Amino acid sequence: MGKIKLEVLVSAVNKNVAGLISQMHIVTDAVLVNQCDCYKYETVGVQGGSVKCFSMPERGVGLSRNTALLHASGDVVLFSDEDIILAPDYEEKVRRAYASHPDADMILFNVEVAPSRRTYWNREIRRVTYRSYGRYPAYSISGKLSALRRANVHYSLLFGGGAKYSNGEDSLFLRDCLKAGLRIYAHTACIGREQERESTWFSGYHEKFFHDRGVLYHYLYGKLALPLSLRFLWVHRETMCREIPVGKAFRMMRAGVREACGR
Repeated sequence: MGKIKLEVLVSAVNKNVAGLISQMHIVTDAVLVNQCDCYKYETVGVQGGSVKCFSMPERGVGLSRNTALLHASGDVVLFSDEDIILAPDYEEKVRRAYASHPDADMILFNVEVAPSRRTYWNREIRRVTYRSYGRYPAYSISGKLSALRRANVHYSLLFGGGAKYSNGEDSLFLRDCLKAGLRIYAHTACIGREQERESTWFSGYHEKFFHDRGVLYHYLYGKLALPLSLRFLWVHRETMCREIPVGKAFRMMRAGVREACGR
């Protein structure tokens, strides 16, 4: 690919864009979508390029990421969030990873987070398959823009912050990328860290959590949604089912599956 042009795609809510760019240590081209109370477009210069900033009142993290993708122009795009602080050498790490794996359409990087929020940590470079894609958050994801557009993939508007249902949009996105035949690698390079803050979607293992997880499982697994729901609850019963027993939680997930099916 030669020297790639990297572009960071940032989703934010009610932020001062210049302050956020400085806080995140963005030094490359970027597209920042700020969901606030007005429409506005501006560009902010940074050390290695410029940041296109789109302010919009419409809500939803999926809409935000799709808007950033629409306006992207880099060779490789790196998804990110307002609470991520990028490493000083993030650009070079991304470039080296793609240079080392020219067949990769997408690469998923490490980002440091609090142990209680960690869902993955890449300890070796390997292909991501249907068995492993579900653990990765959006801020780990990068991809060749041409490959993403060729695959015609986008984020769901049903899931994630500001949407009808809770999280899961990242898993759906990666699943769609795999279905489109994109080659995805997990990489050991760490490109940043997360600032700890209160979750924008998680408020406990309550009825809505399990119901929304059932809806998500329908879209992820189809006919296998119910048996995989039961497996999910049994594996995580000690942490997730302290207040709501496994049987009741399964009924909530089943109701979510049925809602997604239109029954």
